[in-house]
Amino acid sequence: MRYVAVAVSFLAGTAAMMAATTQERLNDAAGLFSEIMSTPDKGIPQDLLAKAECVVIVPGMKKAAFVVGGEYGRGFAECRNPKGTGWGAPAAVRMEGGSVGFQIGGSSTDLVLLVMSRRGMDKLVQDKFTLGADASVAAGPVGRTANAGTDVKMTAEILAWSRAKGLFAGISLNGATLRSDDDRNQDLYGRKITNKEVLESGMKPPESARALNEALDKYSMRREGPDAERSVRDH
Repeated sequence: MRYVAVAVSFLAGTAAMMAATTQERLNDAAGLFSEIMSTPDKGIPQDLLAKAECVVIVPGMKKAAFVVGGEYGRGFAECRNPKGTGWGAPAAVRMEGGSVGFQIGGSSTDLVLLVMSRRGMDKLVQDKFTLGADASVAAGPVGRTANAGTDVKMTAEILAWSRAKGLFAGISLNGATLRSDDDRNQDLYGRKITNKEVLESGMKPPESARALNEALDKYSMRREGPDAERSVRDH
């Protein structure tokens, strides 16, 4: 475990030196979500998006390893506005994880998580929680709709997908940790603020998050009636 901690710490330091600005990271998150959802037959099922309480987007999570492997990424979480008027303000998050093995090389992976229940949202607003231990997580299905064969996954509090080298697929993230990124939150809001306050207060999203909120609204608004799926498909 000591080696894992060293690897993650090294990655965190490297990422800090080479990190994009908060605005660039928000734009990356918006672009990632739009790219994934623009091909609905290979994206996140619309019926799952309609049911999701929150979305977590981590563009470019880094993996680097030589004997000891580790992962480190920064992104944003957004939850439904408590007033039912679309999505709220983004809360900055850090995702970290590690594995030990004879690995050589490095890669970058985009991650998208859907939080499917209020209990999962309660975990998300904590300072830190571990996927699989504090909240159940499963690899999400890919395609226009979630069919009956994926019912077992629908009991998970969080569903996860990854995109690497052009391939988009469900992924298991057991053991990874998700925590508040206080520095990025201060960049966004000009003061120290917790993810719980951001996600539960119904505060107005900052102008810097416009592109991300527009992308979320476009593809994941809760719609009623028989024209719901066609309405999304026509975007």
